Amino acid sequence: MANYADMKNNDAIAAKIDQLRKQLHHHNHLYYVLNKPSISDYEFDQLMNELLRLETEYPQFNDINSPSRRVGSDINENFEQIPHKYPMLSLGNTYNESEIRDFDNRIRKLINSNFQYVCELKFDGAAIGLTYNNGKLVRAVTRGDGDKGDDVTPNVKTIKSIPLILNGNYPDEFEIRGEIFMPRKGFEAYNIERQKKGEDPLANPRNGAAGSLKLLNSALVAQRPLDCYLYYLLGSSLPTNFHSQNLQKAKEWGFKVSEHFKICSSIDEIIEYINYWDKERKNLPYDIDGIVIKVDDIRLQEKLGFTAKSPRWAISYKFKAEQVNTKLLSIDYQVGRTGAITPVANLEPVFLAGTTVKRASLHNSDIIANLGLHKGDTVIIEKGGEIIPKITSVVVDERNDTAEPIAFIKKCPECGTTLIRYEGEAAYYCPNSMYCPPQITERIIHFIGRKAMNIDGLGSKTIELLFKANLIHNVADLYQLNENQLIELEGIAEKSATQIITEIKKSTEIPYARVLFALGIRFVGETVAKKLAKAIPSIEQLQNTSYEELIKVEEIGDKIAQSILSFFNIESNIELINRLKKAGIQFKTTTSALFPNSQKFSNLSFVISGKFTIKSRDELKELIEINGGKNLSAVSPNTDYLIAGENMGPAKLSKAEKLGIKIINETEFIEMVEK
Repeated sequence: MANYADMKNNDAIAAKIDQLRKQLHHHNHLYYVLNKPSISDYEFDQLMNELLRLETEYPQFNDINSPSRRVGSDINENFEQIPHKYPMLSLGNTYNESEIRDFDNRIRKLINSNFQYVCELKFDGAAIGLTYNNGKLVRAVTRGDGDKGDDVTPNVKTIKSIPLILNGNYPDEFEIRGEIFMPRKGFEAYNIERQKKGEDPLANPRNGAAGSLKLLNSALVAQRPLDCYLYYLLGSSLPTNFHSQNLQKAKEWGFKVSEHFKICSSIDEIIEYINYWDKERKNLPYDIDGIVIKVDDIRLQEKLGFTAKSPRWAISYKFKAEQVNTKLLSIDYQVGRTGAITPVANLEPVFLAGTTVKRASLHNSDIIANLGLHKGDTVIIEKGGEIIPKITSVVVDERNDTAEPIAFIKKCPECGTTLIRYEGEAAYYCPNSMYCPPQITERIIHFIGRKAMNIDGLGSKTIELLFKANLIHNVADLYQLNENQLIELEGIAEKSATQIITEIKKSTEIPYARVLFALGIRFVGETVAKKLAKAIPSIEQLQNTSYEELIKVEEIGDKIAQSILSFFNIESNIELINRLKKAGIQFKTTTSALFPNSQKFSNLSFVISGKFTIKSRDELKELIEINGGKNLSAVSPNTDYLIAGENMGPAKLSKAEKLGIKIINETEFIEMVEK
């Protein structure tokens, strides 16, 4: 922990607190929204503990928006947000035995009678709250920000281990909470099928579970190997006053409850349970990342109450990342879309945290230098957050005296171009962006992605096939392809070829903001592309915009502005855009130009369903948003209008009619916009 004795004034303290808050907000976003954690849970908790300590010592810097006041958010604006009847708080985390004993001592000081704990496995997935009325599942809501979460009921209903109708004698209304996860075997089998189709594999079971819940098509969710354990009952008329007994009742009603929970009367029994599962967890068919300890008596839980972000009557013990030793065999150097060179260690295969590990990312040359890697070293590896293998250190005592230090390469491993390193950046880059093969294919793969041009049927393997067959060299070449060229390629049947060409043509309807993101301009991500498209609504205007004008745009700083200017200074990029224009790609934001900053739909919510002929679904959504309205994914009492297209689902139509929601067609909606 940092020493703050040398911080002489409040400015230094305030700056440190601000830095920690920004870091934690960033990592919360990566974890809960993007499902792409970049640090381990332990590292996150260390940052949070440091912030909590400073905020306690210096209350003058308190902020209601501090990440210490939040649970973190996985809210997706495509779903309706539902307030939690009971706040869905996170648990405090501990990493060692002494902290568990401190927790027990605090509880015993507050409770003067005998009591017991319930110890449970901490499943590594996505938290869910299920509400039942009269024995029927009526709502499934994600954790969200703890106060409200996404209504993902249609997706959750596809999970076979979650009962839709209960058996036995249950309360009229209650909520039960649990964790949705992917068993390891199901996850591995599903990834094999994705790769056969040329699709990218899911990163890991935890992200796979969380991402599945946010799919907009429940039929796709049904194809994923999701499972669920339930572990906590809430309501005004629970069957008993003891958590463990309520779990047994829930099991009788049809819920899947883990058989591995245990009632413990002493701290020594808790420690014994933790130590057992720390070793035995690798033999489970699913991932766990710790143990949860709860006071069993619900009346005592109510007496102990809550802090701002967690219950006082429960705590989680997080397992430290498992470490193993193995041999460093060699290092490969991968070239990404931007030309960034990423070193990857090839390792002697070793079993770690449930999987066999053969490779680990070294990220950049500084990591190699800081580790002091030599050829043939014995290295210690662990999985960050039990997911991503990484080398943490070297066993120097086992190093051969003649072993040579590993020097980072000087030339691109694919095209032989001398690498460069930009000031202030850790990575080395291959500057040969136009002719380096992996840069070309990765740019095309980025272009066709779901959040970019969304060309369904094309995957990374198909792109590489097309490139090797000399059929494509850039994204504009996609729009020159025909079915006969595709059929000649190995593994592409006539039906698939027809679908690919259809999807390529369909991509010409993609709105300008997503086209701008698809172009792959360095540092221009989804959010920046939307800001740019709104502020500078055509590619011609953007091409002629000055540095001074660019940095006036929200979220555009020096680095992004310079990158945009550099992109348009390359003649081949201008040629590419001209070819894409001829193919019919959308390079202007007509809706933003016509209706800037309108608030005519302020406080109105819309649901769009079916197929449309005048505008695409994305264009309709954009019209709603730029006029101050809100897009919902499901019909509910909060919906003001249902925009009905052809072949819309009968369930949505029926529900809208039942709730008295106004149903309009595409033409009527556009008339509303143009009034």
